[in-house]
Amino acid sequence: MRLKAGTLCAALTLTTMLAGTPVQAQKPAEAPAAEAVTGRATAEEKAVVTSHRTELNGKTINYKATAGTLTILSHEGDPKGSMFYVAYTVDQPKGAPPRPVTFLFNGGPGSASHWLNIGGVGPVQAVTRAPEATGPAPYVMRNSPGSILDKSDLVFIDAVGTGYSRPIGDTPGTYFWGTEQDMDSFARFITRYVTVNERWGSPKYLFGESYGTTRAAGLVYRLQNQGMQFNGIILLSLVVNGDGGEDNDFAVLVPTYAATAWYHNRLQNRPASLEAFMKEVREFARGPYTMALGRGHGIDPAEKQAVAEQLSKYIGLPVDYLLSRNLRVELESYRRELLRDDAKITGRFDSRFTAPHAYGAMSGTFDPATDDPATAGVSSAYLSTYRDYLSRDLGYKSPMHFRSLNNMEISGAWDYKHRAPGNRVRTSPNVALDLAAAMRSNPQLKILAMSGYYDMSTPFFSGEYGLDHMLLEPQLIPNVSYKLYESGHMAFNDQRVLLKMKGDLDAFYDHTLSQRP
Repeated sequence: MRLKAGTLCAALTLTTMLAGTPVQAQKPAEAPAAEAVTGRATAEEKAVVTSHRTELNGKTINYKATAGTLTILSHEGDPKGSMFYVAYTVDQPKGAPPRPVTFLFNGGPGSASHWLNIGGVGPVQAVTRAPEATGPAPYVMRNSPGSILDKSDLVFIDAVGTGYSRPIGDTPGTYFWGTEQDMDSFARFITRYVTVNERWGSPKYLFGESYGTTRAAGLVYRLQNQGMQFNGIILLSLVVNGDGGEDNDFAVLVPTYAATAWYHNRLQNRPASLEAFMKEVREFARGPYTMALGRGHGIDPAEKQAVAEQLSKYIGLPVDYLLSRNLRVELESYRRELLRDDAKITGRFDSRFTAPHAYGAMSGTFDPATDDPATAGVSSAYLSTYRDYLSRDLGYKSPMHFRSLNNMEISGAWDYKHRAPGNRVRTSPNVALDLAAAMRSNPQLKILAMSGYYDMSTPFFSGEYGLDHMLLEPQLIPNVSYKLYESGHMAFNDQRVLLKMKGDLDAFYDHTLSQRP
């Protein structure tokens, strides 16, 4: 769906006037036309710079937006890829210390990074109706009250094969599509950006979402070994440990199932407090439930019955159903079963969303990234608004197709092999070990992890499990903090949650920057 001409500008003018912080209107310069004929990536690095302003925490901020590309070179100096980015920077007064710079990216593998950019973390925001579906255009875009631009310059990066990032020449996509390959390309991009923009003296942060947390956890170790230390790492909807084991995969889902049943009022004695309820369920999941799964066929029938009854009280499915599944409930099965009486299926990325039971997840071409009511509820608003924003407000035009989600192509070709520090090569990467190694080499490195209770794609308890198994020394454990929100995978979709995240992020930046010499 495409925005009608003038719709976005009208929405920007209206909403920002109400906020008292109008976006600066100007005609942006034309983007260089290196791809104008073929629509293919070239080794030419290009950038379009425009000026804007916003208001955050009661202060007016004048900033520059740069939309452009940087070229990824091989060890031999051959151009291999062109990576697209959007950077927001604020000029510092003469003599002031350098501003922090944060490198941000979404996940997939196969997702562009416009979700974080205009989801509220960047200076402008595409407004959605989460946890309800947003619907078709016209859409509203406004200055984001949850942006962290007042704390740090922001650089949003698209992985090769997503957004406008592409391989160059005859370089195959698989040159970039793998755990190690992906970290390498992002390390080269960040090093190139820091060098071109003279940011070596700036405090540095990584902000990854979903698979982007896997990338960030491994990337910080790689970059620090190359002489670039970081002040903080932000992990949203994290996946850092792929080595939990099959039974653990079921255990970490139980609290999210319980939160979903709580939200949809499918519990006989619904607790008043979600937070207290989650604490109780986590204890059950890591204790009696995990022990029962570990017994396999050797479990005593009485113990199996007792665990099934308790599990039923927590996640809202019948005892007989749980027994028939040997206490193990697959994610897609739970999504269909919980609201079966209403002929509905829950969202995967945000289980507060619902759709008719015969939704796309039942088809033979199921893609969890797109065939999901939570994704469908916001994807058009984000993609349509972002495409118009890039062209109209940032002045970046390209004949290439903007790839918002390219999961089917990229995930299918992804090489998951990864060697963590001091470990063997694994096909299910455990980058929690990389993160721990980075913290040992840089004891001032701080981690802020954030998750949504209703995220079934990257369950919050799985993130907790991964961080709890970093095997850190006691003095490093306080460097890791975890925040939970009543939201889904893209927690920033919910306006109330975005503002809570803003408070937690502000505190994180303030704390990490207070350690500067």
